[in-house]
Amino acid sequence: MLRDRVALVTGGGTGIGRGVALALAEQGVRVAVCGRRGDCLDQTVSLIRERGGDAMSMTADVTCAGDVERVVAAVVKAWGRIDILINNAGVSGRTPMEDPDDARWSAILGVNLTGSYLCATRVLPHMSDPAYGRIINMSSVLGRFGVPGYAAYCTAKHGILGFTKALALEVAGRGITVNAVCPTWVDTDMARQGIEETAAVLGMPADTFRARALAAVPIQRMAEVGEIAALTVFLCQHDAAAITGQVLNVCGGTTAGSGG
Repeated sequence: MLRDRVALVTGGGTGIGRGVALALAEQGVRVAVCGRRGDCLDQTVSLIRERGGDAMSMTADVTCAGDVERVVAAVVKAWGRIDILINNAGVSGRTPMEDPDDARWSAILGVNLTGSYLCATRVLPHMSDPAYGRIINMSSVLGRFGVPGYAAYCTAKHGILGFTKALALEVAGRGITVNAVCPTWVDTDMARQGIEETAAVLGMPADTFRARALAAVPIQRMAEVGEIAALTVFLCQHDAAAITGQVLNVCGGTTAGSGG
């Protein structure tokens, strides 16, 4: 049982982050969500409280060590410790090599990869149960293979896998598990943005590219947020204590033929 555990979910205001926060709260976990959009975070907290859960929210930029430290301190002050860290905050976007502006590359690596590192390093000292701790890092199927034009996102999500494996070995002796989840297309605002952006580059309607993208997924559909959340919650359970340093695909079969 996860009742009375304490979780921090980054990027918890929308999409997968909100879904994971709600799913953890349903298990009796006290959930803190952070991100850049306060209004969305407040909506997540309201949904949790409407269902009888305990939650709090804080605006933060996970690329800023000071922001991360402030969030962690607030959670520990309120609830005494952090048992579960969900490194979900992420941004995507095209970074073609002919683009002379390095800012998007830096932002994508900063949020997805450096943000996960900063959160893990600041949370780990407060994982005080000697037999329990969970870190789940959200990667992507683009952490399993490359996509032209998305070098920064692919690099960041591949990097998450190496970070997950190394960190898992480093903290195994403390009873802490560290795993990564690699979703395919998930029905979220980020996916819709990606579809529209790529469709515009290819000069086709967004609906046409969406159909083409889903045709490449063996199950012929996007994953649902609830499917990602269900796996994440399982990895937090005591029954998953022997699963660590692993990369779990929720890909609809997309990686089955790639060796990923």
